[in-house]
Amino acid sequence: MKKKTSRRKIILNIHKVLGLTTGIVLFIVSITGCCWVFKDVVEILYDDYKQVTPSESSIILPSKVKEIAEKVIPNKAIHGVVYGQPNEALEVIFYEAEPEFYQSVFLNPYSGNLIKTINHKSGFFSFILDGHLYLWLPSNIGSNIVSYSVLLFLIILISGVFLWWPKNKKGRKQRFTFKWSATTRWKRKNFDIHTILGFYIGSFSFILAFTGCIMAFNWFYFITYKITGGDKAPQFIIPNNISENNQSLKKNTLAIDNLLPLLNETYPAAKSFELHYPAADSSSILVEVSRKSSINYSMDYLFFDQNTLTELETPSIYGKYENATFADKIIRMNYDIHVGSIGGILGKTIAFLVSLVTATLPISGILLWYGKKFK
Repeated sequence: MKKKTSRRKIILNIHKVLGLTTGIVLFIVSITGCCWVFKDVVEILYDDYKQVTPSESSIILPSKVKEIAEKVIPNKAIHGVVYGQPNEALEVIFYEAEPEFYQSVFLNPYSGNLIKTINHKSGFFSFILDGHLYLWLPSNIGSNIVSYSVLLFLIILISGVFLWWPKNKKGRKQRFTFKWSATTRWKRKNFDIHTILGFYIGSFSFILAFTGCIMAFNWFYFITYKITGGDKAPQFIIPNNISENNQSLKKNTLAIDNLLPLLNETYPAAKSFELHYPAADSSSILVEVSRKSSINYSMDYLFFDQNTLTELETPSIYGKYENATFADKIIRMNYDIHVGSIGGILGKTIAFLVSLVTATLPISGILLWYGKKFK
């Protein structure tokens, strides 16, 4: 009995110390996560600039899009161009990592006229994402604090399950439901809030934290992939051309222009195509084929020789979705699971509620500690 009590005390101390250490960080990460979940849903309310009137005219080709966009934002690298439905504007994405530059130029797909320029590093959701990833600190500092706090949260959750487990039948009844009366003290209510809510959302919180760790740590990502049976390269690999690079830049540019008819024929039901201009003369053209809005895992990642448009294979997990194994799908679904989009609006709602309730756990936990410490 003493051994059991001693073990429980040790786990309680671990739970308490880790909770107090990471509490503020987990609160911020959870609250900002709530807000981020419905980003796409909220933005639909004011993104009318993305809509255009369909025309009988031909859609401007990638080479022309590149030419127009580079005049709007000169001397910056174009990440890619998104071709959506006939009533949607073209989005040209500019991105550079150091120093970070992330903007989009929206063009009329028929005339090429500029509709709007958006800076993704400003506004409410950019502020929310910076808090979620970096706590509004310099990225190299904040990202480490967030990453290791979320990793420790997995230990907090596991130890919490052990502590929640009732010692006897009588205690079990009050670990599932709130049984308060007019005389129930606030300390008891706070304890119930911490333990009962923690029990009901614990498994969901674990999933959110686990998927967060996959994105935060390369070693966690790699181990998860290998444990689930993965045998491909888990990183994103863009294959090189197989043809000799003996054509002019003009001809290479025209080759990418010929991709659109090919893609429309092969994927008539696609939601959008995101074309990436080759980073070098030896690089292939990357195309991301999206089948559903706000869903990433089922995308097809296609690669084409930039001179001949011969389709190329990649040794990476990021290829055609139909070729993905179970382990590949686990990794590819990770972000969609993390934000709840894998379950549509219901999944987002669950992720929102879990994040919201998770944010209360550090608060009720600190109050529990404070009540015992200072009576």
